[in-house]
Formats: sequence, C-alpha cells, structure tokens
Amino acid sequence: MKTIFLFVLFFSTSMISPAQDRKTLRWGGDKNGGAPFIFEDENGKLIGFEVEFADYLARELGREPRFVQNQWDNLPELLKRPNQGRDDDVDIVLNGYEFSKERHEETPTTVPYFIYTFRLIGRTDDDSIKSWAGLETAEPRKRVGVLRGTASEKYLESRYGDKIEIVRSETVTEMLGLVAEGRDVDATVQDSPAAAYYIQPDRFPKLRIVDEPVGTGYYVILTRPEDAELREQLNNAIRKAIRTGYLRDLYRKYGLWSAAQQRLAYLAEQRWPDVADELGDEELKDRPQTSIRFSAILGNLLRAARMTILLAVVSFPLAILLGMLMAIGRVYGPWPIRVLTIIYVEVLRGTPLLLQLFVIFYLLPQLGTLAGSETLTNWLSITPFSAAVLGLALNYSANEAENYRAGLQAVPRGQLEAALALGMSRPTAIRRIVMPQAIRIVIPPVTNDFIALFKDTAVCSSILVVELTGLYYQYKTYPGIVVELAAAVGLLYLLMSYPLSILAARLERSLSMTKEGGRA
Repeated sequence: MKTIFLFVLFFSTSMISPAQDRKTLRWGGDKNGGAPFIFEDENGKLIGFEVEFADYLARELGREPRFVQNQWDNLPELLKRPNQGRDDDVDIVLNGYEFSKERHEETPTTVPYFIYTFRLIGRTDDDSIKSWAGLETAEPRKRVGVLRGTASEKYLESRYGDKIEIVRSETVTEMLGLVAEGRDVDATVQDSPAAAYYIQPDRFPKLRIVDEPVGTGYYVILTRPEDAELREQLNNAIRKAIRTGYLRDLYRKYGLWSAAQQRLAYLAEQRWPDVADELGDEELKDRPQTSIRFSAILGNLLRAARMTILLAVVSFPLAILLGMLMAIGRVYGPWPIRVLTIIYVEVLRGTPLLLQLFVIFYLLPQLGTLAGSETLTNWLSITPFSAAVLGLALNYSANEAENYRAGLQAVPRGQLEAALALGMSRPTAIRRIVMPQAIRIVIPPVTNDFIALFKDTAVCSSILVVELTGLYYQYKTYPGIVVELAAAVGLLYLLMSYPLSILAARLERSLSMTKEGGRA
C-alpha cells in the first residue's frame, strides 16, 4: 500500500512539475506576421526586435526564453487557457498587441514597450490618394487593406465608416503585395514598425507612405490575471531597458527609433493603465473604438451568410462537372488520360484547400511577373471571389471524381456491352445507359460533400473573402459580442446545413428501397 501511495505521489508530482517550473519563459507570437517583429533569417533562425526583446526579458527574469507559435488573433485565447506547463502553453503574449481597456480587463497588460502610429501606404504611381482626408472624398470608394483584428482596423471603422471599403488579411506582406500589384486594394494602413521596415526601395519599391502618421498607441505584453508577480517583474525589466538605453539601441538597430519613443520613460514610471486616461485631446480623438453592439453587425452577418451560400452553390456544380469528367476519363479513357486523371485527383486530394487557395490567388500572378508579361499577370490576377470558387471547385472535384468512379464501377459492365452490341457508340452508351445509373448511386455521398463544402467555405477568408467564419474572426476581438457572434455564426451554419442532411438521409432511404424493390 505504501508503495502504491509513493508511486501515485511521484506520478502526480511529475505531472504538475512543468507548470511549477519557472525556469522557462514561454512567450506566444506569430512569425507569419513578419518583419520586423518576428521572422526567420536565411538560416531559419528567429530574429526581430520582439525576439531580442523577449530574450532580454527572460535574462532579466532568470529564465530561458521559449517561443510558442500560434495564429496572431488566437494568442489572447491561448493565454486564457490554464497554464499547465505544456510546450503549447504560454506565460505571456508578446507580438505587437495594442493596448485597449477591454483587452486589459481580460488579459492584464504591462507598461508599454513601444509607441506606434498608423501609416497610410499607397502606390508610387497612384496620385488618387494624397492624404488621409482624401480617403473620405474619393470616388469611387477606396479599398483600404488592414490586418484582421488590429487597432488599425478599428481605427478605419470608427473614423471613416462607410466612406471606404475595408479589406482584411492575415499577414503584412500579402497585403503590401496586393497594393503594390494594384489587385483589389488601393492602399493599406499598417503600424509604424511594419511601414518603416517594408517601405524601402529594396523591398517594396512600388509603395510609398502617404501623409503624416496618425493614431498614437502602445504595444504592451499580455499576461494572465493571476500572474501579478510575473507582470511586475516584466514591468521592472521594461523600466530598466528604458533607463539603460537598451530599448533605444534595439529600436535603432531595426530602424524603429523615433522621438515618440522618448515618452516611454514617462509612461513606464506611471501607474499603468491609469495613465492611459490622461492622454491629450488629439490622441483621444485618434484612439480607435474597442467596443461595438451586436445589433450593429447584424447586416454584415447576413451579408456574410449570403456569401457563404453563394460560394457553395456556384462552386459545387463546377466540382460535380469536373469530377464527372475525371471519373469517365479514369474508368473509360486510354492509359495516358487515366494517368493524368490519377495525378489530378491525388494531387488535389493530397494537398490542403488552404494551400490551393493561396497558390491560386497569391502565387499564380507571380508567374506572369517572372515571365515579364503584364498581360499574363493581369490574366492570372483573378478576384478573391473567383479564386475562392475556383479553389473550392477544384478541391471538391477530386472527391467527386472518386464518388463517380465508384458509381460507374458499380454499374454492371454487361449493360455497357449490351448497349454497344445494339449499335450505340461508346460515348452515347456511357451518357445514356451508364451515367444515369451511376448518378443515382452517388447522390447520397455527393449530398454529404455539399454539406462539407458549406463549412469549408470558411477557409476562403484567407484570400479576402468575407464569409461567416471570416466575419467571426473580424469581430472576435470585440470581447462584448464574441459569445453572441459565435452562437449566431454556428446557428447560421446549422440552419444552412441541416436541411441538406435531411435531404441526404431521405435520398439514402429512397435508394435503399429502390435496390430492395429491384432485388424483389
């Protein structure tokens, strides 16, 4: 009995010891956000001003830094999970997170370590945008890109409302590339660190910074409410970095130092975040809204639902048509056609839909650029909606090809031979005798695939299409409506897919009864 007790005690201790191990500082970030925050050098090593800053903080706390990768707008949610010391847990979030009172209430923040502004970025050959004020009067409305879930997005929403069309993406470089190519976006608003790093002749020579910066704000570190001691240790380390000049030297290294950063010394010594209420009138005017009522986005929610339906009903018939052709080619075609159809199906089934959408929307136009053909570039630069429909259709055509191949092979071969013996041509026999029977057989799995495609439209938010899931990510940074929004999005998906589920079940029963009647 004593042995069992000691074993249980040892096992329990080994399970909780990682959470009690304070020798590692796990900091969450998203390296997909790019330079100068967190990115990889040519050898695959993580660099960036926040990487070096995290290393400094860990040294000051007597710990070893450990980077934890996660999607940027999911990092606060990761921080809210219980910290059990696993490799995917985080102690802090450090990745260009802007201070807001709502964010501070859920994940208390440290004193600021960087003062940012918003920069308006346009093309060098586009004179239609000359200032911030020009965004309000431009006709037709300008399409302005931002990173999803950031303060710049909220700033544009609160300041310009419906005077512009806001386009949201997940990474800085993708958005800058779209602006530089003049594809679906006229300009973009980015935080000053990204603007300072990327708007250079050797990086994005076609882009320029328009007008003066606006919207002063603060980067802070997010912590758990119960980690008051850790938070104070971080505050002390930040204050020391400011007093010793470490932060100044670090920001100069990355070309980020400006006169605005001198205010950090004052802010760091004040009671945070109370001092944020003492901002001047001009700064208060430029601070973005961080709250919104659920009723205010109902119209957007319905439009996103309509986009989800439109994507599904346009792309799935194309998938069925392509799938039929691939199945016929694989079952009845000559061997070169069979080989090509096998490659087509296996490549599309073996690669994720997200990657396929990325290739279609972002990479294909670069083929024209590499070839030096502006005509080819323009031809390959399709709209986000067209890219989404094409990506969904191609991806699901591989599944439908397998469904129809199974259906074709389920039809007794003697029926095809009998049709040929009666004088029908092979294509006519396949079209009039085999295919109608195969279609009846595959109706249930095809209907199930249509339901699955409804949900997979969520991936299209990665290429600027605002459907239901994209809308959820757009507003999930507003804590006051996130629960209502998640419930509404889930309910809409259910309302759209459940009738199809009922239809699929009825078709399966009907097919089963038909088969039984045929056997009888």
